[in-house]
Amino acid sequence: MLVKDVMATDIVTCDVGATLQTAVERMLKNDVGSVIVTHSDDPYGILTKTDALHAGAVTERPFPDIPVKKVANNPLVTASKSETVRTAIDRMHDKKIKKLPVVEDLDVVGIITQSDISAHFHSFIREAHALERGHADWSSNDRVQGFDE
Repeated sequence: MLVKDVMATDIVTCDVGATLQTAVERMLKNDVGSVIVTHSDDPYGILTKTDALHAGAVTERPFPDIPVKKVANNPLVTASKSETVRTAIDRMHDKKIKKLPVVEDLDVVGIITQSDISAHFHSFIREAHALERGHADWSSNDRVQGFDE
């Protein structure tokens, strides 16, 4: 299964010069767990609800006084639409992140999250079973003549 089959395409953005208040308001208004932070319309980083809560707790400053640039995760770790979900999962695990923006030609076109992957879990199982059945259907008559095992 490919990233394009699982990703969400409802991307919410926030300019790097905005405040944490603005970013959180956009997350709440759009019912999403993150915003893609942009600089001159180019992807700069990502800010999650967890990042916002952490910044508020650690600094004890009000959200309108905290610049998004100081809190956003940068550089942006991304996936491509054409890579496998397994590859995206491995990247998320290696980088210890839960959300992975999907880019195409330097533009963010979607996002894949742990929640998206969980929601498609049964599809992954069906795909794995189909692959397994395909290999099980091979018989000794299907092997190329002249090759030993």
